Amino acid sequence: MTTATGEPLADRLAAQLRRAGADEVRFAANLDELTVLVDNATVPVLVTGTDLVAHTAVLRHLATSPVGPTVALVLGDPPVPGRTAVREERGQVVDAGALDALDGDATGVFGGALRVGVDDLPTLAAAARAAASGLLPVAAPIGPVGDVAPFGPAGARADGGEGLAPVAAGGPGSAVDRLFAGLAALGTLIFAQRVRLLVAHRVDDAAGLAAAEAAVTAVDEDRAELRLSVKEKDDFFSTYFVSTWSPYVVRLAARLRLTPTGVTVISVLFALAAAVLFGVGGRLALVSGAVLLYLGFMLDCVDGQLARYTRHFSAWGGWLDTMADRAKEYLVYAGLGFGVSHAGLGNGWALAIAAMTLQTVRHMTDTWYGVLHDEAARRPRTAGSSGGIGDRLNAASTRVQADTGSVSYWLKRTVVFPIGERWALIAVTVALFNPLVSLIAVLVWGVLAFAYTGALRTLRARWMWVPVLDTVDATLHRDDGPLARRLPVVRPMGPLTLAVIAALGPAVLLVAALLGDAPDELRWAVPVALLVLLVGGLGAGAAHNGPLDWLVPAALRAAEYLFAIAVGVVGGAPGWLIFGYVFVLTVHHYDLTARLEKRQAAPPLHAATLGWEGRSALLALAAIAGVVGIGLATLGAYLLVVFVVSVALAWFVRPARSARASVAPAGAGGAAPR
Repeated sequence: MTTATGEPLADRLAAQLRRAGADEVRFAANLDELTVLVDNATVPVLVTGTDLVAHTAVLRHLATSPVGPTVALVLGDPPVPGRTAVREERGQVVDAGALDALDGDATGVFGGALRVGVDDLPTLAAAARAAASGLLPVAAPIGPVGDVAPFGPAGARADGGEGLAPVAAGGPGSAVDRLFAGLAALGTLIFAQRVRLLVAHRVDDAAGLAAAEAAVTAVDEDRAELRLSVKEKDDFFSTYFVSTWSPYVVRLAARLRLTPTGVTVISVLFALAAAVLFGVGGRLALVSGAVLLYLGFMLDCVDGQLARYTRHFSAWGGWLDTMADRAKEYLVYAGLGFGVSHAGLGNGWALAIAAMTLQTVRHMTDTWYGVLHDEAARRPRTAGSSGGIGDRLNAASTRVQADTGSVSYWLKRTVVFPIGERWALIAVTVALFNPLVSLIAVLVWGVLAFAYTGALRTLRARWMWVPVLDTVDATLHRDDGPLARRLPVVRPMGPLTLAVIAALGPAVLLVAALLGDAPDELRWAVPVALLVLLVGGLGAGAAHNGPLDWLVPAALRAAEYLFAIAVGVVGGAPGWLIFGYVFVLTVHHYDLTARLEKRQAAPPLHAATLGWEGRSALLALAAIAGVVGIGLATLGAYLLVVFVVSVALAWFVRPARSARASVAPAGAGGAAPR
């Protein structure tokens, strides 16, 4: 087809791909030729049909999407014959094929373009070979939870079963549609890239081409990209009190050539200044701190918006943003805690430690529930598995989430106490009252939110029955050390039951120490609490495939934190020192969850962190020796040094070595080039 300017649509699309960042654009006459190109590719590949009319920004967003290695363009157009219908959940393509094959569950149609990550290129080649033969891979559920049998390089079932089926009448007809359907059938994790504010259409004739070109021309691409930098679904405070004006700051930051990482650093400085003012006290200082806290949160939103606007994404930037968010929040808790104690309003450090511990354990459950939900979305439901309270809760949640902007929608998003609401509550309460009221408010709302989300997620998780820890390195994410790995395995009780029991011993010791008149007299109970804590290690070698085993990491985090706090109280350590030690532990554990989200390997020096049980055993020895303060300070400093060195190795030293190795001359090292 020829565009309004007289050039072939395929040539214009090729020029757009180059502007979107493609290093090389090649035309494949057929799927066999595409297979050869993919077999020789060593970088991510962007595949498109020649019937796509879209803004260049749509292709740039697809090429630079940070959500995952393989991403497909998904449109909201009504499905038509020859187009692949798509069903997505939580941003993942969970089914693709002819419209009738999806039983009316289609949520969109394939947009004729996809980016395929390097690790998925062999699967793409297998899908291309199958599609070129007029066949599509068929994923047949096997086992009780609908696991998909793996396929070999040519689409044949690895277990010997039939893996290919003829393309059904009315099924996807174009080459790119058959390629995408085959890639999805082979079990590839594909994320969906939706088009919002911009324009993308697949066209079949001159009339459709003219209409699509007119729609593209009618939209200001840069203005739309600026609006797209704001999250489509954010929390109430962020949506109405930050994102209404933060895009202007984003545009200014882009003109000043600030990077998202630079904005993150500035937001940390704002939060640090607010924490200092909260500690100083006085009405002027508290109000000024509240204003700085709000501005710091605005910048926290701007760094992500700037990354989306400029399309400057990096694994380092994403990791730093995650770690900085938690560091800022806990620095503010420290400022509030110091302010309470400094003003003589009570034991502020105890409240700050409680707020930090509660929030960290909550985040651990949030992270693992998200992984659970994503894994459940990728698994086909088996016959007879629907119904019951879990099904009803899932349907109710879907209805509320779909009713964007309604009262029930905002209540659901607000009651869980997200970061924007936490920042707003702290700023308002500290400005109007004092740090004591602020910390109490954070704790009360946090406990209620934890109870609400915990109850509903437990019910839904039992209904989904998806083993999540079995899909990752459970030892890494349990944070087991050498001692836990050598303990005998007690399978009948299950790892979650053992982890909960492990937390009970330290909890009882902590309550006794707080309520007693002489906490130091409970030094004899520390070894007993340690033995109870080590019960959690008896499940280290067991299968973590129960419906609630996704809670094990959070339970172990709670157990370790409670033990460290209890030892500190028994040993008479100052509150700020206990806070600092637990803060270092949370940094270590947030590093693990940040890596989980990207499915990255363990930190370089993870073995040197000793594991939750090893660290706890050292603290117990310090308590028995009567040097708890020295033990907390020494072990905390050691863990902080290990963390900093590990970060330097993971993000700077090793990548630099890899880069130097990749450009080394062929004959380096004494070997003659051949």
